[in-house]
This record gives sequence, C-alpha cells and structure tokens, in this order.
Amino acid sequence: MSEITRETLIDALEQIATLLELKGENPFKIRAYRTGAETVRTFPGDFLQLARDNQLEGIKGIGEALRDKLHTLAATGSLPFLDKLKAEFPDTIFELFDVSGLGAKKIAALYSELGVGSIADLQRACESGAAAGLAGFGEKTAAKLLAAIQSRAKYADSFRVDQVAPAVREILEYLRDQPETSRAEVAGSFRRGKETVHDLDFLVASKHPKAIMEAFVAPPWVESVIASGPTKTSVRLHSGVQCDLRVVTNAEFPFALAYFTGSKEHNILLRARALKQGWTLNEYRFAPTGPDSPEVPGEIYEEAQIHRSLGLEFIDPALREGAGEIEAAEAGTLPRLVEMENLRGTFHNHTTASDGHATLRQMAEAAMELGLEYLGIADHSKSSFQANGLDEARLRTQLEEIRLLNEEFAPDFRLFSGSEVDILKDGSLDFPDDLLAELDYVVASVHNVFTLPEAEMTARIIRAVENPYVTMLGHVTGRLLLKREPYAVNIPAILDACAANGTIIELNASPWRLDMDWRWWRMAKEKGIKCSINPDAHSVHGLQDLWYGLRAARKGWLTRQDVVNCLPLGKVEATLAAKRGR
Repeated sequence: MSEITRETLIDALEQIATLLELKGENPFKIRAYRTGAETVRTFPGDFLQLARDNQLEGIKGIGEALRDKLHTLAATGSLPFLDKLKAEFPDTIFELFDVSGLGAKKIAALYSELGVGSIADLQRACESGAAAGLAGFGEKTAAKLLAAIQSRAKYADSFRVDQVAPAVREILEYLRDQPETSRAEVAGSFRRGKETVHDLDFLVASKHPKAIMEAFVAPPWVESVIASGPTKTSVRLHSGVQCDLRVVTNAEFPFALAYFTGSKEHNILLRARALKQGWTLNEYRFAPTGPDSPEVPGEIYEEAQIHRSLGLEFIDPALREGAGEIEAAEAGTLPRLVEMENLRGTFHNHTTASDGHATLRQMAEAAMELGLEYLGIADHSKSSFQANGLDEARLRTQLEEIRLLNEEFAPDFRLFSGSEVDILKDGSLDFPDDLLAELDYVVASVHNVFTLPEAEMTARIIRAVENPYVTMLGHVTGRLLLKREPYAVNIPAILDACAANGTIIELNASPWRLDMDWRWWRMAKEKGIKCSINPDAHSVHGLQDLWYGLRAARKGWLTRQDVVNCLPLGKVEATLAAKRGR
C-alpha cells in the first residue's frame, strides 16, 4: 500500500470531479466533490487521522458519500469507486486538461467521437482535420489547439512556482534535519523569486558530504538519480522537476550560496567589481589576483559580508538580475522591500456567488484567521457566464449580505464590496456606472476576445482605465503561466493611462498569473502608480497565494509605500475612493 497523505485524499476527490465532468454527470454532484477537496485542503486539524478513524461526521462540506469514500481510501489505501471511473478512460486523459482552450465538455466530445485520449491523439486529430469537423470546434479552434500543444511542448521542462514550492519546503526541512548538516538553503531562480523555474538548486554545508549525498537520494519523493558524485548529486522527483544538490564546507557556503543563487548577469557584475579591487571572486572564496593585490577580506560567514567587502549594501536575492541593483547598492538607494507582515488586507476574491468554493462568511473568517483587517469581494460580472457571473440583482443582494456581515464584524474587520467587472470588446464595462457607484471598489478585467490587434486591445483597456469607477485594473496581460501567452497589449501606454487617471494596477498573486509581470513594476512605480497584491482567491486556501504575489512584488522593487493593501483600514478606505473624487 502506497503512503496515504492529505494530498492523496485531495487528489482523489479532484480526480473524481474531473472524471464525473467528463461523463456529463450532474453539476451539483461534481461541485460536491470539488467542495470536498477544498474542505480537506483547508481543514485545520489532522484530517487524515479523522478519515482513518471514520470520524468525519459533522464536517461541513463532507457529506455521507464523501465520508465513506475518504474513510475507505484513508484506511485501505485504495478507492474502488475512483478505480472504476479511471477504467473508463485512458490514463493520459488528464493531460488534455493542461491544453489551453480545452474544458471537460470538449475533451468528452473529442474522446467519444474521435477516441482522443492523449496530447498525441489530439495533435493527430487537429492535423488531420478530424477535430475541426466536430460540432462546436471548427478550423479556428483546431488551429488554436495545435498552437496550445506547441506552447505546452515549449514549456515542458518548466514549472510554476506553486508546483515546486511544496517540494522546496519538504526537501529543505529534510536536509536541515540531517545530523551532518551545518547549513542548508535553496538557491537558483527559486530563491530569486522567479515566476517559473527549470530546476531546483540546493546547497548544504557539511563536513560529511558522502552522508548528505546518500541521504539526498533516499526519500520516497525521488523518482530517479540522474548523476551522483562526491560533492554534487542530481535527482528527478516524481513531479518531473530536477533537483541538484551541492555540498561545500562551512567557509565556502556564503560564496556558494551567492554564486548558485545568481543570476548569471548579477554574478558577472559582482566578479567585475571584485577584480577592480584586486581580487577574484568565485563560488568558493575571494582570492588575490596577484602578489601585489590588496589583502583579501577576512573570514566570511554570510552573503552580506561579501557585499560589504565590495562596498555594497546587502542585495536581496529578489533583486539580483543585473538590472541596476549594483549601482543602487553602491549608492545606498536599494528599496526596503515589502514584507508579508506589511499586508493588512487584500482585494479581488471570489465566493460561491460566482465560481468560488467558499461563502462570504467563510472567506471573511479565513481572512481574519490570517490576521487581515479587511477583505475585498469581487465576484465575476454577468458576461463571465462560464464563471456564474452575477447580474445586477444578484450583485445588489450580495451588497446587502456584506452590509449585514460588516455590522457583525465591526470594528475589527471589514468586508469591501466590489466586482470583477468584464471589460467588453469595445472597452465598455459589464455594469452601468450607477451600479458601479454603489460599490466600494471595482476591478476591471479582460476575460474574452484575447486575439485583438495590439492597438485595439490597448485602446480597449485604456477606455476602461479612464472610467472614474474603475479602481484597479486586473491581470493586465491575461497570461496563464506555461499555458497561455499574454495577449498583445502596449504596457507602457497602459501605465501612462493608469498614472493619468489614478488607477491602481493589480499584481494578481495567483501562481498561474503573477500579472502584471515583475519586470514592469519599476516603470509603474516611477510613474506613481500604486499596486494592489490580490490573490484572485476562489477558496479560503487561495488567500495563501498572497505569498506568491509578495515574491513578485519584491522582485519588482516594491516597498510597503507602493502597495495599497499595506495601508490600515482607515486609510485604505480613502485610497479606494480617491479616483472618484478626482
């Protein structure tokens, strides 16, 4: 029997929901399994043990049918109901869900009509013209699917940060628990806060490298050993990601950590600076360039000492991209980057009123548990029918629900009433201004017609930005990392419009988006544009995505002064209303 974890239970419920969706089962039944998966994910206690002991009765979101299945899986290690569902489809059917533009209905049609059960099958069906002949497809859809398949292949060896973060935490904890470990850290692009990674780099200081190497290849998460040597070992995890481990001495550790954190461009600049002072700098030490070189710095214990030896302030790993951080560190003008504890609240969150998995009250209570002072609710507007968007009547009903909850929560916490309003093709909004005026704030986002020429898409978004009731612009480029490319849009022109109209720009913290990209935030900051780090949470668990957004904000050189949701409740209210009073 394979090891059963909480994640095993979550995966099982999500797979059941997906397979039932493929079979065209009752939507309420499908939703029950997705809600159950979210309940398992966010349950504060030892859910796995409760499931083993068959003690799940009374847990909201876990009905009798789910209780029985979870108990069976937790107690026996298998679930016949899921096995029977899986037997109706090929194992490769799940990979089709990774293709942009494919949902359960289209996958079901492809499978039932053409026997498409894998990416390879889909490619053949699109290339042959068979897919274009299906009802609801056509030549344009087939061409888009082929482009999506090519995009997927392009990113085959890349991973979103949320796909690797749990492994980073688990492996670091494991390495630090080894008795032979003095220090352990993750390096590479993950440490620099990049939005995607190709592999993971770990570094350990130890006097016993052989023991560390032997321990590194032993855990169950290792699928295969790629290479193994006395000071470097590479393994592949079951997820497909490659992990490289290097073991150095304690004296070498700060140099190795700086070097293997990178980036390449940053390291080149550091080495050039060392050469100007008569030293070489590599992954192991400072060394003199010749007999007449100045004496090298004394013992180095931390990266900050390396920077100070070169006449620099400590440079946070997030900034090490060779993009002006050396000059700022020399001048003493590096920003004091925003911290997680600076965040007082957040906006752009969804509930069961649209496509979320938690109620208003559940989202509010989860935000309070995180220590937040406020939470903005921005369910979808009516044009996002696929997301069960709210019409005018349903939105006004929600406004009243929020008002009543605020009476209960005051004065310690506040819900802000908002809406994620669709920006329509011509740049108009999904709701009239008189309704938008009743809201505390508005997030305007593009959710359809992604193929407009750049000039048209830019004009579309700018028209929305200019609306006095649009508080902030949501996920500016519409990208889905490693799945869907950004639509064509002139970002500098968008920034100019936001600056001129006092429109906040969202940093969508969903690890699928991280949009606006960190590379644009310094320009936005120079123009006086404020950022709102928003998780786009569709569940209580989704509020945790603020961590990913914070990483991206730090990478964009943002401080607490640049981020509106670092403001306390009394001040953020005025900030949200400021545009309307211009």
